[in-house]
Amino acid sequence: MSKRVLVSSLVGVAVIGGVVAGGLAMASTATEMTLENGSATYVAPVGGNAGSMTFTAEARDESGVRGLNVVAWPASSKLDPTEAELRHVDSATCREATDGFSRCTYTLKVTKKEAAELAQGAWHVSALATANDGSTVYLPRAATFHVNH
Repeated sequence: MSKRVLVSSLVGVAVIGGVVAGGLAMASTATEMTLENGSATYVAPVGGNAGSMTFTAEARDESGVRGLNVVAWPASSKLDPTEAELRHVDSATCREATDGFSRCTYTLKVTKKEAAELAQGAWHVSALATANDGSTVYLPRAATFHVNH
């Protein structure tokens, strides 16, 4: 075998090996968990009907979504919940929409008595999403809504 053929063969193997290795690296690159399109609404109680605060968001992770923890708090309180604190609050209900993508909803019923005690004005929602593989995404200000009496 001539040296030219041998060198050409080795270069070809190196190029093909690089392409295959690069393809495998791209295929195994995991995407980060996301939490997006968060929105919150407050509906005051009317007559004998309870009101509610509802937060919805879309969570996505290749391993699937294990859960979403949510807390709402008045902006005037100057609270600033941490990711660690959100591990111990209420959970939203998440339903898988497509592979790795879930739509999560949290609803809190509000009585007339509770509504009268709520701080008026802007409120924030903090959210912590957890994937099946244990990865998380924390949004300290996932949404804002207003409470008016």
